[in-house]
Amino acid sequence: MDSIIPIQSYVAVYYNILLLVVFIVYVTSFQTPIYDSDNLKRKNTFGFFIFVFVLFYMGLRPLNFRFGDMVVYAKSFNDYSLGIYPKIIKDYVFNEFMRICSVWMSLSTFFLVCAFLYIFPLYIVSKRLFKEYWFYAFFMLVISFSFWAYGTNGIRNGIATSLFLLGISSNKKVFTVILILLALSFHKSMIIPSIAYIISLFYLDTRKYIYFWLLCIPISLALGSFLENFFLILFGEEDQRVSVYLGEFNEKSEGAILKLGFRWDFLIYSASGVFAGWYFIVKKKFDDKFYKQLFAIYLIVNGFWILIIRANFNNRFAYLSWFMLAIIILYPLLKNHYFAKQHQLIGKIILIYFMLTYFLDYISNPLA
Repeated sequence: MDSIIPIQSYVAVYYNILLLVVFIVYVTSFQTPIYDSDNLKRKNTFGFFIFVFVLFYMGLRPLNFRFGDMVVYAKSFNDYSLGIYPKIIKDYVFNEFMRICSVWMSLSTFFLVCAFLYIFPLYIVSKRLFKEYWFYAFFMLVISFSFWAYGTNGIRNGIATSLFLLGISSNKKVFTVILILLALSFHKSMIIPSIAYIISLFYLDTRKYIYFWLLCIPISLALGSFLENFFLILFGEEDQRVSVYLGEFNEKSEGAILKLGFRWDFLIYSASGVFAGWYFIVKKKFDDKFYKQLFAIYLIVNGFWILIIRANFNNRFAYLSWFMLAIIILYPLLKNHYFAKQHQLIGKIILIYFMLTYFLDYISNPLA
């Protein structure tokens, strides 16, 4: 898994290539209407390039501590290849998937397959939902905050979120159920979006969900520590991962740099999706059942995260809603015509959205 790109520059190269593409997309959004046939042909080409680039650049990255839990996955994979099995197996399907892969492929191929399982469902979702405009949605998903992290660090979680999104975007309920169960078997944290999905099947009052989300903020400010302890007990302190995320944490043991406390910056980032959903559904009367359901899921899951926003690694809980954010923001703009210069607006949204990612994931990241 050697790379011609120095490891200290690996992430920088990735983000700066995306930055170049973002500027190209931004500039071209001022040149033609979004529905222009030449524009769509160029975006199809761009989309294919982005898919191939991200897949292989992410999937064939060198094994290094800079990619967080990648080294942990590598150790588990090598143990399986030697016939050494863990005594306690959690997220059984993923571990069985890893065991089977260890028999038939190399470690580098395994990580490439994981990247494919993470990225390809997003490509399918974008094609399924947006047809000829799929590039814009797929590109927004790829440039999302923490997208890179969940393809290189929180690998199981990343794959699970993509499978979940693929499932709920299907019109065939059998496939929806199968993919949600598969997502759960890859990472049990998907129980939270799964419960939110079930709730959204029976209740779709957007205003009430927004009120719930807003109410979570003062509740968290007033009862944050109590809620964290409550969920720690609820999930069980014997689960080491939950204990680390919600309970006490030894920073030196993880070699991590954490920013704890009430994350107003993350809250503002999350609020961009809340504003988008409110603006289109409530103000503009955008009536689309899938969008309303997706927005409801987002509000429920993000509201839960707000309740435990002070937790260690709270971004891992936040990502259970953030993986939907790009679609929440862009969906109505790719379905209806609202503004005279809508293509330009989409270009501006993509630029601003990525610049947040560029700052939070790259500029402010000491390991980038």
